Amino acid sequence: MSSFPRVASLKSASAFRERLHQLNLNLPCDDEILPEPDSPMAQPLAVDGIVIGNRWVIHPMEGWDAEADGRPSDLVRRRWRNFALSGAKWLWGGEAMAVVPDGRANPNQLVIHQATEDDLKRLAEETLEIHRREFGSVDDFLLGFQLTHSGRFCRPFDKKRLEPRILYHHPILDRKFGLPEDYPLMSDDEIKSLIDRFAAAARIAERCGARFVDVKHCHGYLGHEFLGAHTRTGPYGGSFENRTRFLREVTAAIRAATASMAVGVRLSAFDFVAYKADPEQSTPKKLGPGVPEDPQGVTVMVLGDAERFLEMCRSIDIRIINISAGSPYYNPHIQRPALFPPSDGYQPPEDPLVGCARQIQAAAELKRKFPDLILVGTAYSYLQEYLPHVAQAVVREGMIDAVGLGRMVLAYPTLPKDTLGTGMMNHKALCRTFSDCTTGPRNGLVSGCYPLDPFYRTLPDYKLLQQIKAK
Repeated sequence: MSSFPRVASLKSASAFRERLHQLNLNLPCDDEILPEPDSPMAQPLAVDGIVIGNRWVIHPMEGWDAEADGRPSDLVRRRWRNFALSGAKWLWGGEAMAVVPDGRANPNQLVIHQATEDDLKRLAEETLEIHRREFGSVDDFLLGFQLTHSGRFCRPFDKKRLEPRILYHHPILDRKFGLPEDYPLMSDDEIKSLIDRFAAAARIAERCGARFVDVKHCHGYLGHEFLGAHTRTGPYGGSFENRTRFLREVTAAIRAATASMAVGVRLSAFDFVAYKADPEQSTPKKLGPGVPEDPQGVTVMVLGDAERFLEMCRSIDIRIINISAGSPYYNPHIQRPALFPPSDGYQPPEDPLVGCARQIQAAAELKRKFPDLILVGTAYSYLQEYLPHVAQAVVREGMIDAVGLGRMVLAYPTLPKDTLGTGMMNHKALCRTFSDCTTGPRNGLVSGCYPLDPFYRTLPDYKLLQQIKAK
């Protein structure tokens, strides 16, 4: 394991700020958690015609646990029930829903098409009803669906077999994931057909009760890959205009197909070169720290393309953007900072607090330049004890409009409710970024918080996970 100090070892907010100072990180952190109505996190936020009740957002969290035909399973419903009980007033997508079966990232991903519509509608209705019973109303609750195609990372029929759909040949990623030089590219006609599927999915989402759809552009999946398609020829590659054509055409198709569906985007606002475990410091029992696959590749944050992208979003009236970075498949330390790597990862090459601060500062810089857009922030889970202290500080200072929670919700779903209600947290429930929720699906198991959620320790997958980690 790395030698970076654990967040839990920092026994006060002042000690946490001192660690930030040692790392030369400019990240605000309050001394105490403020309950409502005093907390900045309790402030309402106007988003696309609805005033949501607070500034907490639940990110899309997949479990690799839907039914094989793309319908919600009991595990999916359990996760969404926790989302509804969390106290957050903005559910950003629930989890990624593939718009076509062969666009799934795993064989147990939700699929949004005619055959699953009734089940997805029940899932949405149950989520809203649970929230209504717990909090009295859903008038201030915003529910969206995340629409996706997994592109380069499709595993639609076998959890262990990639069946990529790529837009261009990437010199590092093709080699990293074993694609030959003549591997076929997705054709322009296939892309146009896929645009129709996104529009059809948005129509279903509207009938299910979602207020917006997220056209996913992050984490290495198809939407994100369009943005990097510099070497692709034709209308969907090369120039910035061509690389963003897919989103413009999808958005236009969605608006033509629906009555009032808003469109948002979850965006990897910056990316780094792919990383790998340093072979010189790795052993059969221990991964080495991450090093770039290409020492000449980009390893610093650059936001120029993200700024152009947000300008384009503004021009087509996309007003809600969820800011993320990188990809869990090839540089997870910038996307989901963690002290403990997943089984296919590497030891952190930097204190994970650096990764948190990098994403928070990126979102703050974009918010400063686009004050009229509603931006949701990412990469807060590793802050652990000081997550709400930082969240309320950055919202107060206008660095972000709302703070999203991902892994933390798997471990501690009611963190928003508890902190807003009492100004207190259950420290024993905090996600410690053991990465079991990633190691599980990387090895064909369902995703969940095996260390802290007792339910997951009752599943057969728990014993299998322990065997995998013991190797």
